[in-house]
Amino acid sequence: MRTIWKGSISFGLVTIPVKVVGATENHSVSFRQVHTTDEGRIRYRKVCELDGEELSGDQIGKAYQAADGTLVQISDDDLAALPLPTARTVEILGFVPVASIDPIQLDRSYYLAPDSGAAKPYVLLREALRRSGQGAVAKLAMRGRETLALVRTREEDDVLGMHTLLWPDEIRSAQGLAPTEQVNVRDAELDMADTLMDTLGEVDMSELHDEYRAAVETLVNAKLEGVEPPSLGEEAAGGGRVVDLMAALEDSVRNARASRGEGEDEGEGGGEDEGEGATVTDIGAGSGGRKTARKSAARKAAKKSTAEKSTAGKSTKKSTGKKSTAKKTAAKKSTAKKSAASRKRAS
Repeated sequence: MRTIWKGSISFGLVTIPVKVVGATENHSVSFRQVHTTDEGRIRYRKVCELDGEELSGDQIGKAYQAADGTLVQISDDDLAALPLPTARTVEILGFVPVASIDPIQLDRSYYLAPDSGAAKPYVLLREALRRSGQGAVAKLAMRGRETLALVRTREEDDVLGMHTLLWPDEIRSAQGLAPTEQVNVRDAELDMADTLMDTLGEVDMSELHDEYRAAVETLVNAKLEGVEPPSLGEEAAGGGRVVDLMAALEDSVRNARASRGEGEDEGEGGGEDEGEGATVTDIGAGSGGRKTARKSAARKAAKKSTAEKSTAGKSTKKSTGKKSTAKKTAAKKSTAKKSAASRKRAS
């Protein structure tokens, strides 16, 4: 891999010569602009707006526009001579838990490789970061500007990773973007959302790929071979307003099960009532699924207990009724016998 920056990590009085290598590459689809009638390429020419002259690269320089609009020309030598301690140094400022860095602040990703003779201090820094579970916040000047960076260990290998960070004032405020109306989310809806998350499961990032790029390549190949491009097929429904959130969650669970080749289990729906007693089936092995299973089991047990009590009550009433009837019948028979005996004595 091509080295894009060389310098040193300043770790207190320890200096670690390193090389910076790009950790990512762009595979996004790119198109050329052409003249639709003859497919001639559309080119952009760099022209001076004062004299209309087309310029080559060696005739173009940099200039900084001051607040009053004045242009001040700056050469590469001027920039190289700036009195920056970070010009060729990754200056470590301190350490923070890696999880405390908001992902929205991450910019570009790089690998830090040890330069010749730097293996021992490189491994020292790597293992110190690994044992502490922290990352190093640093500053360096690269690609014509000074930037913040996060240096961290990687669990996948023994190479230090570096992420350039946006400066705090480069991150826009999210004020006013959250919903302003009062929203109440029921426990049953949260339970079903947990079930959906458990059903979808964890993502194997290594299996993901750019389907759009693959579709464009297929389309291009079809056109080159002079065959009919593949049809888009049925468009997936989506983007509509959610009317019944619970029904949408239940449908999502069913679709997720189907996509994973799993069968339908009983009790997946929201239950007979729409309150917090809605039944949710445990599908995944995660904590959300276990909670849901416990709630579902508790509800079923409560219903069973209520049903048993009701049945017992009915049986008791029925038994009591039978005993009472038997007593009345016996009393009538006894009275009839006494009357018959009295009539015999009288005669």
